[in-house]
Amino acid sequence: AFGVTQGLIDEFGPERVRDTPISEAAIAGAGAGAAVTGMRPVVEIMFIDFATVAADQIVNQAAKMRYMFGGASKVPLVIRTQGGAGRSAAAQHSQSLEAWYVHIPGLVVIMPSTPYDAKGLLKSAIRDDNPVMFIEHKMLYGVKGEVPDQEYLVPIGVADVKRTGSDVTVVATSRMVHLALEAAEEAASSGVSVEVIDPRTLKPLDSKTIVDSVKKTGRLVIVHEACKTGGFGAEIAAIVVGSEAFDYLEAPIERVCGLDVPVPYSPALEPLSVPGKNSILEGIDRTLR
Repeated sequence: AFGVTQGLIDEFGPERVRDTPISEAAIAGAGAGAAVTGMRPVVEIMFIDFATVAADQIVNQAAKMRYMFGGASKVPLVIRTQGGAGRSAAAQHSQSLEAWYVHIPGLVVIMPSTPYDAKGLLKSAIRDDNPVMFIEHKMLYGVKGEVPDQEYLVPIGVADVKRTGSDVTVVATSRMVHLALEAAEEAASSGVSVEVIDPRTLKPLDSKTIVDSVKKTGRLVIVHEACKTGGFGAEIAAIVVGSEAFDYLEAPIERVCGLDVPVPYSPALEPLSVPGKNSILEGIDRTLR
C-alpha cells in the first residue's frame, strides 16, 4: 500500500502529482473540488478504514453534487483505496467496508481481483463522470498477471466468469476470487463442477450474469471478506431470490463471509476471522447435501 504510486511524481511532475499531508478529509475534499471544476483527479486514501474520516466529503459532497445541481456539474473523481486483512495490520487497518459505499446513491464501487481488471477498470473509472470508489486489496499487490501493452478498457458494470461450471455458482469479490478458484479446483477433483463469478463492479452490479449462472447450476455460494451482517452478499442473495432464478434453486443460498468481529492483530487469529479455501469448500458442500 505504501508503494503503489512510487515513481509517479518523477515521471509526471509536481503539478500532476501532489504529495499531501495525511488528512483524508482534505484529500477527498480537494479531489471533489478539482473534479467539479473540470479536472479528473485520482486521489488515494491509503486504507479504506480512514475513508471514514472523509465520509462527509465522499458521502455528502462528491456523491450528491451531480444530482443536487440538476446535472449541471459532473464529479469525475476516482478515490483509490485498499482494504482487507492478511498482513496482521490489526482492526483499524484491515476492514472491508465496500458495502458502506454501495449503499450511497451517486457512487460507483469497483473491486478488481486481477492485474488485467485493475488496469482496465481504473482507466474506465477515470473516464466516468461520476465519483468512483476504487477498492483494492492489500494482499493482491503481489499478484502478477497478463496486462496488454496496447490500450484497453474493462467496462464498468460487467461481471467476469473466471471459471465455468455446472453444479454450483460461487460469486466472490476481490481477493476471495482467488481463494474461490482454488476451492473450485479442489472440488473438481471430487467431481464437483464449480462456476466462479467475479462481479468486478459492485455498483452498478451485473446481476444478469449471476442470475443466469444460478439458473444453470441451481446452487449459489456467495463469498466476501467483509463481515456477514449487512455485507454485500446479502444484496446478491436478495437479487437472486427476488428474480426468476428463485424457482431454479435446489438448495438454500450459502454466504461464506468474515466473522462479525474486529479483525484480530494476532497472526494466529486473523485467518480465523475471514474466509479461506476450506470454508469456501464447506459452503459448496453444504449446497450439495
